[in-house]
Amino acid sequence: MWKQCFLYRIFRFYHDGFTSMKIGKKLWLIILVKLFIMFAVFRIFFFKNYLNSRFDNQQDKSEYVIDQLVK
Repeated sequence: MWKQCFLYRIFRFYHDGFTSMKIGKKLWLIILVKLFIMFAVFRIFFFKNYLNSRFDNQQDKSEYVIDQLVK
């Protein structure tokens, strides 16, 4: 009962805070769009899958990763 009450109070705290925001909603939207660009778009164009392009099987990939971590 205490945890439910505690979790409910946390939920109500954030719910009331977000519903009463005016400019904060726009700022959160900007933050979410920025995170989407950083993790989705940049990953596609700038961070190619290096291991799959260089190695054929799992054993070679794991050996390469271990060697790089040890160095």
